[in-house]
Parts: sequence; structure tokens; C-alpha cells
Amino acid sequence: MTTGGSDMDGTRSIGRHTGGERHAGTGPGTGPGVEVRPVAGHIGAEITGVDLADEPGDAVIAAIRAAVLRWKVVFFRGQRLDHAGHVALARRFGEPVVLPRRGKASPPGFPEIETTADRLELGGRFGMEHDEWLRRRRHTLLRGWHCDHGARIDPPAATILRAQTVPPYGGDTTWSNLAAAYAGLSAPVREFADRLRAEHRLGVGYLPRSGDDAYVRHLLDHQTASEHPLVRVHPETGERVLFVNGYYVEQITGLSRPESRAILEMLLEQATRPEYTVRFRWEPGSVAFWDNRATIHLAPGDTAHLDHPRIMHRVMLAGEVPVGTDGRASEPITGTAPGRW
Repeated sequence: MTTGGSDMDGTRSIGRHTGGERHAGTGPGTGPGVEVRPVAGHIGAEITGVDLADEPGDAVIAAIRAAVLRWKVVFFRGQRLDHAGHVALARRFGEPVVLPRRGKASPPGFPEIETTADRLELGGRFGMEHDEWLRRRRHTLLRGWHCDHGARIDPPAATILRAQTVPPYGGDTTWSNLAAAYAGLSAPVREFADRLRAEHRLGVGYLPRSGDDAYVRHLLDHQTASEHPLVRVHPETGERVLFVNGYYVEQITGLSRPESRAILEMLLEQATRPEYTVRFRWEPGSVAFWDNRATIHLAPGDTAHLDHPRIMHRVMLAGEVPVGTDGRASEPITGTAPGRW
């Protein structure tokens, strides 16, 4: 998420006022001002007083940007964005990613938008019902936690997700603050983690079927992997971020498999402790905007048995190559290059 000269003092000032911070609106469509109201102790804020479809002015965009950097994920309700407005909003914060392949549910004419209903098709492509697909991807409690496209050399900087249709119950998304999780480690463990790097690989969280598995063959033909620092330095806030997730991290470089497994499990449990998380209940017109560099999230797994559609649209913003505490950047292993999707 590029800042265009974001005001870091503004970021800190939002964090000081847990009762909410008001920002005077200027420019077309800003209304009387924007209120940022934190909703959990370490992560998440709800923003009111802005119509995202009505060309928010520069002051409102700056306030939203500062809130995302401070609270890692922000929520808007009752919005009336369409596809064009969604893309236009994203461009105010960075360069939208254009995916080379999307499913049939994604809207034609808007290559920046991916519709999450496409994910319902994925299992079927490889001979599985959707519920089996979810079980195999999340066969342990921590496997579902991820940042978007974490196996890439340059994972997206941010994601803007809007709800079109949601079930009357269920379907919540949960996010965790990886900067707070890192800060919550003891000093010796922080110093140890600062020196480590890990391999992030697409599909390592998948539990294969017995015998021939079409998805395993697909993964072998389309491998994507990068070596990232286990602790990255946030390029805008300077925070140290515990760069772990359950769906992509394969192995800590230089450690044995048993050592790596034990340390990763400990760090993942730290990253997903309830006090570092926030859970959001979606409504039609809701929008969530999160910093993909400083969070991991858990998509819902409680709707497969419900006879209600859940249609969401997302735009991701192009990100940077992560850099560790020693100034060393991530390195591609296979199937990925900066800026190439």
C-alpha cells in the first residue's frame, strides 16, 4: 500500500484515542468528517462518516490510510460500491493487482476484481466437493491462517474486500495483528526469530488424498515458493512483524525438520492468540480493508453446510519484497518474480 506521503504523526494520533478520532472532511463526498473507532485492543477499527462510492477527498483518504497502518484492518458498513467504484477506491491507495487467471464468477471487464465465490469451484476442478477441499486445506487448527499470496516474492501490500451477499448467520472473518504478536514475545525469542528465515511454498498446508491426487499434480506443475525473513520490517511503519502463517510456511532455513516444526507451531500459536485478533460479522455492503504485510486472517469455515450464498469481491494492492531486520530482502525460490503475476 503506497502512502503518497502519509503522515505518520497522524497514524500515531489515531491510536491514542480509543474512543475514536474525528477527522474533518474536505473535498467532494467527505461529509462532516470521518470517525475511527477501535473495536479490539490490538487490531481493528470501524470507520464511519464516509461514503466510499462518492470520491472521498484527500483528507479522508489520508485518515483511512493512517487507520489501516495503525489498526491493521478497518471496517466500513452500509457502503454502495459497485465494481468500478471498488477499483477506483483501491487506486487511491496503490496499484491494484491484475490476476492472470480468475474463476467464472469474477466480473468480466474488471480484471482487478476477484470474486471469492470462485473458490467454490476450486475443489471441483480436482475432483472434490467444497467441504472436502476445505478439510484438506485446514486439517489442523492453525492451517487456515494466512496472508494473501504469501508464497510470492512480493505478497500484496493490502486487500480491500466487499460483501455483496452474505448468509444471515456465520461467515465471519478473523484477523490477527502480527506486529503485536511479535512485540508480545519474550526478548530472547524475539532476538532468536530476528535472525531466521523460512520457506513459504504454495500448497504446503494441503493434506493429499490417498492414491492419485489431481491437486498435488497441479501444485507440482505450478510451484511457487520464496524464502522470507521470519521477522520482516514494515516498510511504512518500521514495525517488526512476525511473518508466519499456517498455509504457506514450509520450513525454517537451516533448522532440522523437528526443530522447525516445533518453533513454527509455537510462533503460530503466538500469532493467533485471541488477544491479538478481531472478528468481523459481514453484512451486505460491508467493506474490510487490511494491511496484508502486518496481518494474517482466517476465512470462515462454517458456511459450507448452509443453504445461503456468500459472494465477496476483493481487490489486492501490489506489494513490496519483504526485508528482514538485518536489511536482507526475501529471495525467490521458484515460480515467482517481483511484479509478475
